[in-house]
Amino acid sequence: MKLPKIPLLGKVVIAIILGIIVGLFAPVWFARIFATFNSLFGNFLSFIIPLIIIGLITPAIGELGRGAGRLLALTALIAYLSTLFSGFFTFLSCQAVFPKLLSAGIDTQILNGAEEVVIKPFFTIEMPPVMDVMPALILSFCIGLGITFLKGDTLQKAFQEFREIITMIIKTIIIPFLPLYIFGMFLSMSISGQVYSVIVLFLKVILVIFILHILLLLIQFLVAGAIAGRNPLKALKGMLPAYATALGTSSSAATIPVTLQCAINNKVNPAIASFTVPLCATIHLAGSTMKITGFALAIQYFFGIPVDLPAFIGFIFMLGIIMIAAPGVPGGAIMAAVGILQSILGFNEQMIGLMITLYIAIDSFGTACNVTGDGAIALIMDKIARKSHSAA
Repeated sequence: MKLPKIPLLGKVVIAIILGIIVGLFAPVWFARIFATFNSLFGNFLSFIIPLIIIGLITPAIGELGRGAGRLLALTALIAYLSTLFSGFFTFLSCQAVFPKLLSAGIDTQILNGAEEVVIKPFFTIEMPPVMDVMPALILSFCIGLGITFLKGDTLQKAFQEFREIITMIIKTIIIPFLPLYIFGMFLSMSISGQVYSVIVLFLKVILVIFILHILLLLIQFLVAGAIAGRNPLKALKGMLPAYATALGTSSSAATIPVTLQCAINNKVNPAIASFTVPLCATIHLAGSTMKITGFALAIQYFFGIPVDLPAFIGFIFMLGIIMIAAPGVPGGAIMAAVGILQSILGFNEQMIGLMITLYIAIDSFGTACNVTGDGAIALIMDKIARKSHSAA
């Protein structure tokens, strides 16, 4: 008999629990093995991040620009505005809650010094990136926009194939080794004596984000209902099968058939739904944006880093663009966002590790929020299409 495949979330939970338990009695030499792996894996992430940015963003911009239909442009604009609203709504809400909720913080001197003082890697291999994150972003925008003006498609096809390579690296190397990386991180925290305070703070943040994602869906459908002239609560209820399916699959793409049927059941024109739902499954990641924004802010409070308002505003605007290019694999959105977490917010390797852990902990809820919000956009696009048709 074949054993059932453990989902990524299950592997992460097992890694956290094992890291905490093993850290209670593991000798230093054993912990140094995983400190060595974490050092190598962290250096590889630093190397691959600029390539991830170029490989994902360049073809995404080229594809959006080439399908320059009015309906596509409007859908992409509404999806981006929805994503921005999610980011700023999360930021303002968390800024009001986190100062009191996370006042305890973490003893970062112990946390940061754990690997340096107690658990040093046996060796490390430097893997300098081919370019910094910001040049990679600028290069992606320049080439992506340039492709939209070219009549040929040779360059676009080349970057689409490059995207397949990058997606393959994410799916076959980065994502599978993440649980081991998280195990090593929690092993280090367990030895340093900080793991309990970290877990308590994690649970508080996850609860806040869960509440906010319910509020976000209510707001999205209130707006969509007002524009489309529909009962927002009834429309939201009609999307519950898609929400439940996304919880099980953790994939917007895998949930498309159910999301499509839910949108049609909400009396969206099948032609509009067939266009809007698959497109939004790729470019509308309001739930993922909420998680990344909220967790990034929480990490800054964890480490006692002052929140730079202009930098965080720029981060949210850039995150909205990054989410359009995020690959449709579990954990793909957070991997695509690592570059701007480093370049704009100044996150180090350990902060990135905590971000990834938090993100994956409620990955399915973020996906459920994404696909349910797609139903709200479908309602709006249906109203716009009907209005345009009647005017013509």
